Amino acid sequence: MSRALLIFARRPSPGRVKTRLTPFLSPLEAAELYDCMVRDLVTRTATLKLDARFLLYEDAERARAYFRELDEELLLLPQQGEGLGERLPNAFAEVFRRGYRTAAVIGTDSPDLPLSFIERAFERLESGAADVVFGPTTDGGYYLAAVTADQPELFREIPWSTDQVMTVSLQRAEAAGLRPSLLPRWYDLDEPSDLARGELLNEQHEASLTRGYLLKLFKGKKQTQDGG
Repeated sequence: MSRALLIFARRPSPGRVKTRLTPFLSPLEAAELYDCMVRDLVTRTATLKLDARFLLYEDAERARAYFRELDEELLLLPQQGEGLGERLPNAFAEVFRRGYRTAAVIGTDSPDLPLSFIERAFERLESGAADVVFGPTTDGGYYLAAVTADQPELFREIPWSTDQVMTVSLQRAEAAGLRPSLLPRWYDLDEPSDLARGELLNEQHEASLTRGYLLKLFKGKKQTQDGG
């Protein structure tokens, strides 16, 4: 067994997902949008050349049932630990314990993430060109982290949800004697300003459910404004 992809996700519950999009979106709209993002990412990653896809969900039976309905081939695991600083290394440790040689983790905030970026991460690890691969985001975080062995030090004392995540993570890699490699920069769909990005609304956009929902939202809000 070689390649394992780990997807961290939540069940789309109003008031618990995409909260930074409110009040521009209602909690229900934010949850419905997130549902589209999750479904797009799960569908798209099914086409990658992988040995396994793990879906790491928050530990609740309703969440497990939701993700099982999305794709029966997903291997479901509950997230273990307090915060990302514990949950990420615990997830990597579990898949390496199962015998996978390379593993990459992504979230669900970039439903249109080019699949070639994920493929490139595995290739760099497998060729020996890097010990750890990061995919930086435009807000200072990262959309992907990939390693060939359990490296919990990469996730310790990281200022999560700040613009210093990528910088500090590279410092952790250097301190551990690891050779990092960076993928092209991409964006997360986190803030109201992200919703109108040209990439998301392009007709060729691969995250079709996300695009369709955004277009419906914009049309509805415009009609409300015009009517007011």
